[in-house]
Amino acid sequence: MDLNVKEISASEKEIEVTLKYDEIQKEIETEVKKQTREIQLPGFRKGKVPMHLIKKRYGDALEYDASEKIANTHFWKIAEDKELNPIGHPVMTDLKFKPGEDLHFKVKYEVMPQIDVKNYTGIEIEVPDFKIKNEEVEKEIEYIILSNRTFEEAEVVGDDNNYILNVEMFKLNEDGEPENEKGEMLEIDLTNEGVNKEIIKNSKGKKTGESFAFSFDDEQTVTNDEGKEEKVKKHYNYKIVLKSIKKINNPELNEELIKKASKDKASTEEELREEIRKDLQHYFDHRAKEIIKDKLIEKIIENNNFTPPATLVNNILDQLVENEEKYLDSQGLKNINRDELRKRNSKTAENDVKWFLLKSEILKKENLSVTDDELKEMAEKESEKTGISVDKLINYYKNSGQNEKLLDKKLFDFLTEKNNIKKVDPEKFAKTESKEEK
Repeated sequence: MDLNVKEISASEKEIEVTLKYDEIQKEIETEVKKQTREIQLPGFRKGKVPMHLIKKRYGDALEYDASEKIANTHFWKIAEDKELNPIGHPVMTDLKFKPGEDLHFKVKYEVMPQIDVKNYTGIEIEVPDFKIKNEEVEKEIEYIILSNRTFEEAEVVGDDNNYILNVEMFKLNEDGEPENEKGEMLEIDLTNEGVNKEIIKNSKGKKTGESFAFSFDDEQTVTNDEGKEEKVKKHYNYKIVLKSIKKINNPELNEELIKKASKDKASTEEELREEIRKDLQHYFDHRAKEIIKDKLIEKIIENNNFTPPATLVNNILDQLVENEEKYLDSQGLKNINRDELRKRNSKTAENDVKWFLLKSEILKKENLSVTDDELKEMAEKESEKTGISVDKLINYYKNSGQNEKLLDKKLFDFLTEKNNIKKVDPEKFAKTESKEEK
């Protein structure tokens, strides 16, 4: 037997094998006999057809079929003996055989690539330096008040903007008449900054059942007779009929509301603002960590680029597409283009596999692992809070993927420490990201 293994890429190889006829003669004959046992011709019982008639009927087809089966059998035997470790489904790319002659075949197969991971430390990346502004805290206060406001029926729109109007709105034609008999039913919150100023002004003092008008100008891009685009201003007139009016009662930011909003963590405005600031900072700190993680992964993949096994990529891609299909279906979106989903998710799947393999190599190289002592320490702390036994918690960690989460955290703690994380102004970061995306 002669064999030669050719490396196509880090994860794809092709083996070329030549088997001497005297090595496979008995196997060919045995395989042909198996096939003849299933052959039945008129006038003969199954398996009792004379060989010269079979030869006349089928020619060399039985030997060819036998050679393919033998080639497959020998490939897997060679793979085991030579520790080729193929993954996925190997593909026979060539098969040459004539009865009485040597058998020659080629098989292309994938393997887990051997990666010498490098340049995963000393990387410089920029991340946004999130700092909580007073305006952001005040917006949260406004939201608390907004989400706790109450409503009461009213007969007239007062001088302030604390009203919600249920209206029927009619678009008017050039003669000032409604274009349709029925208007569009809308709810207009006068506290909303986006509400047309004329609506706010002209609704003052109006009662249920009364009407008022408003207008606005809109600039649109249209194509003229010469096929060129030009901007045109259009004027629109509307009539609004008040169907019902609700007065908005904003709550006082008192101790009761503060305790409710903070889940009893605060009782004064100052304490509430501090809690909001802490919560916002916690959110932005977590977001910054995610950005650091994504940036480091991106750079490490870039520094160690290779072709990942297509088998693994397709497995991940199938999962991503399936998950997106389920989500889109839950949103009531039908006629989903699966090919488009695969195209959209292909790069993500490829990078997921690359990172999985690179991460494994970094963990080995840096000898990073989660020890039993670390699991025990974490379980002891959790046991004090929950009352669940330490042994049960350790068993849960090992069987629920918690062990992998701890290992992932340890890896990124290491990478964050060993790389240069430069904090920059969030607006500068956003502009840089926008340019890179383009």
